[in-house]
Amino acid sequence: MSEPSFELLPGDPASPVLLHVPHSARAIPAEVRAGLLLDDVALERELDHITDAYTAELASLASKLAGTRPWRFVNRLSRLVVDPERFPDAREEMRAVGMGAVYTRTTHREPLRAEDAGQGPLIQRYFEPYARAITEAVSDRLAATGRAVVIDVHSYPSRPLPYELHGEGPRPAVCLGTDAFHTPPALTAAARSAFSPYGKTGLDSPFSGTYVPLAHYGREPRVSALMVEIRRDTYMTEPGGPPGPGLDQLAGALAVLVDAVG
Repeated sequence: MSEPSFELLPGDPASPVLLHVPHSARAIPAEVRAGLLLDDVALERELDHITDAYTAELASLASKLAGTRPWRFVNRLSRLVVDPERFPDAREEMRAVGMGAVYTRTTHREPLRAEDAGQGPLIQRYFEPYARAITEAVSDRLAATGRAVVIDVHSYPSRPLPYELHGEGPRPAVCLGTDAFHTPPALTAAARSAFSPYGKTGLDSPFSGTYVPLAHYGREPRVSALMVEIRRDTYMTEPGGPPGPGLDQLAGALAVLVDAVG
């Protein structure tokens, strides 16, 4: 496979901040593409809806603007290969709509893979190495700085898609996803302040929670985490169009957050 599954981009050795970008890519290896039921036109349309477009560029710009460069962990494959942020078992609520670690349904709840398709090889080939690598990256920040701050960088559509389980709530310009154990009030406050110039900032709607590697989840209080969900119409033409000037503005806000918590 020519396309790497993920990439750890080093930051300042003294920075505890890891920008995690799991859903920005559109690349799908040929052997995975062969198992998808969509034709090429339908697949491109699905990628327009499901991809957190330009979030890798957002994280890259923010890292250059920050006073202390954060570390970045970037998924280089589409979440249609595997979704590294889902639980790979029955704990995952999105399995109810066919969107667990390996999706079997699209954003519009149409068939994506055969329901009886074996998911084990995809979990072993893509999900497990990703999980090990990001666990190591977080552990390295802990060892180097005594703490780790995982900022999960996402985007979401301005209008709910059929797959959303909680799409009826507010859809602010920036949604901050939190965790009772891993998101201290100071982290939330810093994010609210950093993004306040660019529109309304809300909490846990339409998406809640944040990503922490399972080895640290609920166990290691020195790992703090926040999910940043940016509404796509604030920086791009939906569903899969070009970015606008909002991208640079939001990168500046993200850099402010990085420096505030670093």
